[in-house]
Amino acid sequence: MASEKPEQSKSNFARLLSYVAERKAGLVVAIVAMIGYAAVDTTFVYSIKPLIDQGLTGSNPSILKIMPFFVIGIVIARGLCNFVSSYCMAWVGSHVVMKMQRQIFAHLMAMPVAFFDKHSIGTLLSKITYDTNQIASASTKTLVTMVKQGGLIVGLLGMMFYNSWLLSLVFLVIGPLVAVAIRIVSKRFRRISKNMQDAMGSVTSVSEQMLNGHREVLSFNGQDKESKRFDKVSNQIRRQQMKMSATSAISNPIVQSVATLGLAVVLFAASFPEILNDLTPGTFTVIVTSMMMLLQPIKSITQLNNDFQKGMAACTSLFSVLDTPTEDDPGNYQPERVKGHIHFKNVTFTYPTKEEPVLKNISFEVPAGKTIALVGRSGSGKTTVASLLPRFYDIDDGDILIDGHDLKDYTLASLRSQFSMVSQNVHLFSGTIAENIAYAKDDATEEEILQVATMANVMEFAENLPDKLDTLIGERGVMLSGGQRQRVAIARALLRDAPILILDEATSALDTASERKIQEAIERVCKDRTAIVIAHRLSTIENADEILVVDSGHLLERGTHLELLAQKGAYYQLYKMQFGDDDA
Repeated sequence: MASEKPEQSKSNFARLLSYVAERKAGLVVAIVAMIGYAAVDTTFVYSIKPLIDQGLTGSNPSILKIMPFFVIGIVIARGLCNFVSSYCMAWVGSHVVMKMQRQIFAHLMAMPVAFFDKHSIGTLLSKITYDTNQIASASTKTLVTMVKQGGLIVGLLGMMFYNSWLLSLVFLVIGPLVAVAIRIVSKRFRRISKNMQDAMGSVTSVSEQMLNGHREVLSFNGQDKESKRFDKVSNQIRRQQMKMSATSAISNPIVQSVATLGLAVVLFAASFPEILNDLTPGTFTVIVTSMMMLLQPIKSITQLNNDFQKGMAACTSLFSVLDTPTEDDPGNYQPERVKGHIHFKNVTFTYPTKEEPVLKNISFEVPAGKTIALVGRSGSGKTTVASLLPRFYDIDDGDILIDGHDLKDYTLASLRSQFSMVSQNVHLFSGTIAENIAYAKDDATEEEILQVATMANVMEFAENLPDKLDTLIGERGVMLSGGQRQRVAIARALLRDAPILILDEATSALDTASERKIQEAIERVCKDRTAIVIAHRLSTIENADEILVVDSGHLLERGTHLELLAQKGAYYQLYKMQFGDDDA
């Protein structure tokens, strides 16, 4: 895997700083407090000189009386600066994380369906949770350490040069060596951090699949298989963490060894009479103390590189998603309600993840207010037709028109508001039955919800629940049966009252009695709107105005139920398979 280029890392860091800069008030206060913190520590070290040279020698005894109050003041000032800087940077960091999470969430909602075909849900969830928190370390902890410890290094070096520039010159040699060591370590940190982002996404993905498919895991005794899969990805993270720990463990001693070498050189140089004669005990103590204190901020900045590179890897991961184009929405036509005339003209379509077209030169018309049914074997392209109408995917060739306007003439929001959809894979949100039905209409009244719930046969089971329509149904509606979830989805579609209704195996999870009731409700609703019904149960589409038989992406036959039976073609064969020769 190619590592991130330094130019890209700099660009991402500059982009991240733009988020931090939006909270200028907190940032400025924090920086001032951090500089104050460094100044307090530097002042405390400098106070050693008058304490030794004047106080302890007896030349100025008042120094010894002042020092206790000075030390108390230093401790209070240091603690105050530390609190203000930490609180303000935490405030800035929390706002940065919140904004990035909101941005990535909103961006993902605006992404085309094809994007989710290529990326696992677990990986995307990891970006919203894990990656954004890694960025918090890069935007806050990094800045705190850089300013606070960097300010202390500058202060201590400045004081050393002020007291003895000859002894301090050794740092002009040590500085570049430390910089080279940090640069080498940074490249490895950046590469390992990128691998950790990918590994964390894999862990989230495997976990999400197991939790969503828990019943299937139990049903097929797949515990060992899932455990092995999780063990593999969790071991990948462990290996990357060990590489990170090893790199950090090696880099810190190296940098500190270089700094300690500088201290040894200073102590050796101070033994020469030419230098020793110009040093007072206080000055020498200040210089040695400063050099000893320099080891901690140098160590902190070296360790900081670890968190910084994790944050930069997370930035790359998130910004790559934010830079991915959202759905193409070039249209400006926004009718309040279409009539519902649908026209497919020589439509060819290939899924982005496949090479062979799913639909091949399909053409048909659906007059406004009419019901057509799409039948055929699994994988023939029926559901694809339903996915193309709301522009979940864009076609390769041909045209799809609604009321004579190409789909791309419509704004996406206006286009999708013209459809009510019920699929065989029903998704319900965590909440109550009423809230799930009302999802289709923000201003729905209780009477409207009750009306569609009755039409969709929801009340038959809701009446027996403790809180009726206000009963909580759990995540993805797990408290309801498959048939009950489908009825709620049908009620939700009915509430939207859109001019075009798409039913993709909408009654597949219902028993025969419930299906008959729902079918009657659907037929009543379909009388004044265009309906596209996809079904395997041919008994549910016998009354359709026209039936289209699709096979391998081609339109084989079209006509009414009786016309297609009379042709004794593909539809006749499907009907015979379901009902036998006598009924056919």
